[in-house]
Amino acid sequence: MARDETRVFTLAEAEALFPLVRAITEAAWRDLDPVRRKLEAMAPVNPQIHEIEQQYEAIVKRWMAKMTRLGLVVKGLWLVDFDTGDGYLCWKFPELKIAQYHGYHEGFTTRRPLREVIEELDPDWAH
Repeated sequence: MARDETRVFTLAEAEALFPLVRAITEAAWRDLDPVRRKLEAMAPVNPQIHEIEQQYEAIVKRWMAKMTRLGLVVKGLWLVDFDTGDGYLCWKFPELKIAQYHGYHEGFTTRRPLREVIEELDPDWAH
């Protein structure tokens, strides 16, 4: 697989990778939290704000790079999609499992419960 190339997942493959995805995301979220709090407390004219912004950006970029290396599609902060070949298994931290799905031309706001999609469409990736 070429660098930055998305991977096509079956549901079983996505669920097998999920504990790692969640652990990496939770660690990045924990690293980012104190940096975010510092930024929120700073006055925009504070000379240290640029350094804190760089720390914030570095944590987010590191998380994004890890998700991309795993073959996932990063759609937002702590929001990733697993490509199934006909749409996306969608997960956003802190959700406890992969439980949502949306088509390629849809997004987070049109997610549907995964079980509902499987019952209705019986897609190959679910087997």
